[in-house]
Amino acid sequence: MNQKYSKFFDSFTFKSGVTIKNRVVMAPMTTWSSNDDLTISDDEVKYYKHRVNGVGLVITGCTHVTPNGQGFTNEFAGYNDEFTPSLRKLAEAAKSGGAPAILQIFHAGNKAIPGLDAVSVSALKAEATNPFEISVETRELEHAEILSIIRDFGDTTRRAIEAGFDGVEIHGAHGFLIQNFWSPATNQRTDQWGGSLENRLRFPLAIIEEVKNVIEKHAKKPFILGYRFSPEETSKVDGLRLKDTYELIDNLVEQDLDYIHASLFDKSIKPVDSQEDKTWLELILERANGKVPVMAAGSIITPDDALKAVELGLPLVAIGHALIMNPDWVEKVENGREAEVETELDISKLDQLHIPGKLWDQIQVSPGWFNIKK
Repeated sequence: MNQKYSKFFDSFTFKSGVTIKNRVVMAPMTTWSSNDDLTISDDEVKYYKHRVNGVGLVITGCTHVTPNGQGFTNEFAGYNDEFTPSLRKLAEAAKSGGAPAILQIFHAGNKAIPGLDAVSVSALKAEATNPFEISVETRELEHAEILSIIRDFGDTTRRAIEAGFDGVEIHGAHGFLIQNFWSPATNQRTDQWGGSLENRLRFPLAIIEEVKNVIEKHAKKPFILGYRFSPEETSKVDGLRLKDTYELIDNLVEQDLDYIHASLFDKSIKPVDSQEDKTWLELILERANGKVPVMAAGSIITPDDALKAVELGLPLVAIGHALIMNPDWVEKVENGREAEVETELDISKLDQLHIPGKLWDQIQVSPGWFNIKK
C-alpha cells in the first residue's frame, strides 16, 4: 500500500459501539432495479455482493417508508412487514463482505413518482433537478398524516432491525419530504410544522426521536443511526443556505447521532452567499467541530480525491460512482494498485461490473453522470 493512503484504513468506532475496519463507505445509491413487486431482485443482490468486500461500511439505496413515498421506479420497499424478507435478503448481500450495513430510509415527498397520492409539507409542484426526477403536483399533509409518517419511519427502522441491518440512515437531503419541511422555500405552513426555524425543524427532529425510541426498544445489539442532509438549495432563490445548515448541524449535534452525512455532489463547491474561499466541506467540518462524526460524498472518484477530503479532517469518506466503475476500489488502493482505478465507465466490462440492466438503462439516459469509455 502507498503509505499516503494509510489513513483510509484506520478503524473507526461509532458512538453506538459499532466498529468498522476502515474509513471508506459505500455511498447510498438507488439502482432502479427491484422486482416489479418492489422486492429486492437477484440483480441487486449481485450488484451489492460485487462491491462490499473492501469497504468499511455499506449504506444501501433508499427505501420508502410509505406506499406514496416512493421516489424512483423499481425502488425496493420497506413500508410493510411483508417486505421484511426482502430487506433481509438485501441485508445479507450488503453484509456479505464482512462490513456492517445500514438501510437508508426516506419519503420522497414532492418528488414521488407519478401516479401516487403525492404529498408534501405544503401543496407544491416539484422542480425536477436532474433527468431522473419528474415534476408532480402534491397535496398538503394533514396533521394526523404527519404524525403517521413519523411512526412509519419508526416502523421501517424496526423492520431494518428484524432484517439484520446494523443501522439506519435518515435521508433528509435532496429535496425529499424531510427537506421539504426544513426548507423555507417549500414549507408554507402556518401551524406548528411551519414558519419559524423551530417549527420547520420539528418534523426531522420528531423522526429522529421516533427512530431512537424504536432502536432502544427493539435493537439487541449496537445499532447505528445517521442523518443525511444537503447543505444548500442553490436552485431556489429563497431556499436553504449554509446559515440554515449550520442551525441544522447544531441541532443534530444534540441528537447523539453516530454520524451526519453531507451530500455535496461535489466536494469543491463553495456556498452561494459566502465571501469566504472555503468549500461546503470545509465549513461543515468547522461547524461540526468534532462534536459529531461527519461523512461526506461528492465526486470522490480517485484515491487522491479521497485523500484531499481526509486531509481536511473528514473522518468517513463515502464513494458512489467510483464503486460502480471500480467494484474493487478499496482492494486496489490497499494493494498498491491505485493506478488501476478507473475514472471512466468501461462499457466493454459491463458483464464484469454486474451493473443491473435497469440501472444501466438509467445511466444511458444521462451519460453525463459518468465519463463513459467505449
